[in-house]
Amino acid sequence: MAEQTRTTPFAPYEWMIAWRYLRARRAEGGVSVMTWISLIGITLAVFALIATLSVRAGFRAEFVDTILGANAHVTVYSELRVAEGGRTTRTIEEYDALAARLAEVEGVTRTAPLIRGQVMANLRSRNAGVEVFGIRLDDLRGIPRVAGAEAQAEGDLARFEEGIAIGSGVARELGARVGDRIRLISPNGVRTPLGTSPRVKAYEVVYIFTAGRYDIDRTRVYMPFAEAQSFFNKEGAADEIEVMLAEPERVDDYTRALAAAAGPGYLIWTWRDSAGAFLRALDVEDNVMFVIMSVLVLIAAMNIISGLIMLVKNKGRDIGILRTIGLTEGSVLRVFFLCGALVGVVGTIAGVILGCLFAIYIDPIFSAVNYLAGGGVWDPSIRGIYNLPAKLQLGDVISAVALSLGLSFIVTIFPARRAARMNPVEALRYE
Repeated sequence: MAEQTRTTPFAPYEWMIAWRYLRARRAEGGVSVMTWISLIGITLAVFALIATLSVRAGFRAEFVDTILGANAHVTVYSELRVAEGGRTTRTIEEYDALAARLAEVEGVTRTAPLIRGQVMANLRSRNAGVEVFGIRLDDLRGIPRVAGAEAQAEGDLARFEEGIAIGSGVARELGARVGDRIRLISPNGVRTPLGTSPRVKAYEVVYIFTAGRYDIDRTRVYMPFAEAQSFFNKEGAADEIEVMLAEPERVDDYTRALAAAAGPGYLIWTWRDSAGAFLRALDVEDNVMFVIMSVLVLIAAMNIISGLIMLVKNKGRDIGILRTIGLTEGSVLRVFFLCGALVGVVGTIAGVILGCLFAIYIDPIFSAVNYLAGGGVWDPSIRGIYNLPAKLQLGDVISAVALSLGLSFIVTIFPARRAARMNPVEALRYE
């Protein structure tokens, strides 16, 4: 008996006893039913946690990617100043020289002068408010989501100087196709002795792009730079300079150098400034969702306590016998700890598998759900992007596994200690 007290922890016989208890039949106290309930609870909780984290990461990545792929990483504006005639303006006259200075900053991949204006687009009986970007063809080719290799588009970008490029949302709103001529109506148009009259001009649609963001595709129109200068009465000037960076995620590291290159009288506006509030809201939502899903895992892990308490109650006679033949309190504690831990481990593994499969096959799953619901499950006008994204990250999976196993092991200790401290004499008194 003395030899038995010095057995190594988690000896084979402890595993064997734990496994036999986990496979107990319904006639032996319904332990197997509670085991299945605990197992399914842990599985679903871990699955939900990984699915939530992957969708969260995918949404953030897609949102940031569309920002960086279709918008300037940094925009340089002129400070408000008084021009000739007493008018205030922010236009940039020496735009080519300014763009050249900014291009010399290390890490800058491209600079481009832009003209921006809001107009009404009309085709037949349809109208849509759009934002026009006047840009040169070579600069337009450098926008990944609009004209890059990953861009979804139709038409011939080489003919850009002969017409305009419009977003797919604008095309859908107007019912326009490549080759149609749409009219652009600007309230600040032709200057006459009687004042300024609206400018109306028709342009051929030569290119239709899909940037991946509903608000961009729904409002954006690209026009040749020289034509935009004429259309908006800004000959010899630009509204801003678009700057693209090699590492846009490190945009804050470039602002000081860009401000020095631009010189006095200019303002720097980064993509983090424009989207910072939304990204901070996402961060808060991420933290709240992780806490909520962690509580769900905790609730699932509590089922293990219920199952183990029932197991300890039903196996009181067995515990007394095991203690009588020489098992120590530590051995009994480890046996019941293994019972709960095995449920947590198996449930966690199953949940990880289901969660990873969900993230990998989210597109067909989403399509099936959308089909069964009759469509309209995902409204891009509200959510900004067209599909439910998911990005499986190792860190998220590790966090889910650590949380699930940690809670499962912790909650198992309390009923296991109760079993270990059971008095064998009391357990066998009425047997």
